[in-house]
Amino acid sequence: MRETLKNAWKVVEIRKKILYTVGMLLIYRLLCFVPVPGVDASYIATALEKVSLLGFINSMTGSNLSQYTVMAMGITPYINASIIMQLLCVAIPKLEEMQKEGEEGRKKIAQITRYVTVGLGFLQAIALTVGLKANATNAFLGLITIALCLSAGTAIAMWIGERITENGIGNGISLLIFAGIISNIARGVETGVYSLFSSAVESNVGGMIASVLVFIILVVGIVIVDLGERRIPIQYAKRMVGRKMYGGQSTHIPLKLNSSGVLPLIFANAIMQFPGTILAFFPNSKANIWWSAHVQMMSWPYQIIFALMIFGFTFFYSSISFNPVEISKNIQNNGGMIPGIRQGKPTSDFIKKISGRITCFGAIYLAILAVIPTIIYAIFGVQLTFAASSLMIAVSVAMESMRQLESEMMMRHYKGFL
Repeated sequence: MRETLKNAWKVVEIRKKILYTVGMLLIYRLLCFVPVPGVDASYIATALEKVSLLGFINSMTGSNLSQYTVMAMGITPYINASIIMQLLCVAIPKLEEMQKEGEEGRKKIAQITRYVTVGLGFLQAIALTVGLKANATNAFLGLITIALCLSAGTAIAMWIGERITENGIGNGISLLIFAGIISNIARGVETGVYSLFSSAVESNVGGMIASVLVFIILVVGIVIVDLGERRIPIQYAKRMVGRKMYGGQSTHIPLKLNSSGVLPLIFANAIMQFPGTILAFFPNSKANIWWSAHVQMMSWPYQIIFALMIFGFTFFYSSISFNPVEISKNIQNNGGMIPGIRQGKPTSDFIKKISGRITCFGAIYLAILAVIPTIIYAIFGVQLTFAASSLMIAVSVAMESMRQLESEMMMRHYKGFL
């Protein structure tokens, strides 16, 4: 990686892109320290400890929500708007036609997504402010001012992300999430080092060593699984079109070991924290007392339910994003076949069987990632400063950015790359 960065820095065009990306990320991080007027940040930080779902969102935004800065919601409304638009493209025929129009259709959908992001951000800002009682002035104009500041921060974050994607290196939206996660991990490392050498705080050396080892093992495991794939060989028959011969080559269908990415972790985490979030508004109710006593985040019942939900979401996402029948038809229409497998239904059944095994492996992998923090806490009494989903996002984004950097160098035929 060091050689790749060194060689990339020597190419003027790539160096400009790297500097542009770093500069835009620096602007984003500076905006994360701009406070919203009329808000008591200390009260917000205390209120977030009672609502686990908002605590999860806070970790994804780099603790901006607890400080209630203009970037308190970060890029979350944009992600929600993108998911909503993807679902609407399946449900509404007009949007589905627009999506199939090619580049122009995608531009129109992207423009609609931007408008939905701003509107959704404004509504979410009002809901957060009212729910957390963040409006210190208790005036309607103060509420609107806070909502406008938060939605404007989301719009700026969306603009910065799109500019990075267009003019920089990597996916801008992913890099903004990456920046927030890394800032949280760095803050946790700082706290751990301080507690280790501070005489005022009882240090846990064994726990600190275990945390470092687990961090390294998780990073290595995430990298191996992210790079791993199952290749299904495809052989295309030769055919004459006019006076030219086409086909006859061998290729493959690459199936990633974890095709669903981090989405099952995020969805399962959000749903598991949803009951606690609702019950937090009724602190004296029997349901809230029972939930707090028996289904805490570090309890085994919570982790078992969490793992089962990850399994369910992994298979659900695979079923809606991967269609073996359609892939089989495309292979047959292009004159291809899997060696030893007949075309048609046998091919789709074979692809479905392979996909099912890989999805099962991905579900087990994600479930193990999810419960590792609880295992470390139970054995060493140390709570990790990072969630499995956050670490997985950070590592995946870093690897994707490096791959794009390498592809940029390959496009320019840089001699030192190979």
